Amino acid sequence: MDDNEIERGENIKSELDKAIHQSKGSIIVLSKNYASSIWCLDELVMILENKKNRGHVILPAFYYVDSSDVKEQSGSFSIAFARHEKKLLENSEDGQAWAKRIEGLRKALKEVSSLGGMTLQV
Repeated sequence: MDDNEIERGENIKSELDKAIHQSKGSIIVLSKNYASSIWCLDELVMILENKKNRGHVILPAFYYVDSSDVKEQSGSFSIAFARHEKKLLENSEDGQAWAKRIEGLRKALKEVSSLGGMTLQV
């Protein structure tokens, strides 16, 4: 969750990274547009690393999305990754590094989809 105490001029990414590392748990709200944000996906990778290394507790919430769509990256997740991969090809000098990053993001989504969570369809 964004913190109101982040001051103007501070590096938002480093502040979010620090907050993730200092927390004991995370609720990941996976919506149809979740995968369209590289920021969200990068944070997910970091949260999963904290789970592995520090016992960070994770509760995924599948908000109007099926966990199988997250696991298989189908539906809106497929569309988001197609956009990320296109951007990768257009803007990256180091295609292998981006391909590895995309692979890590896909792996993170598969991992979080296998955790026990909540399905929210109001």
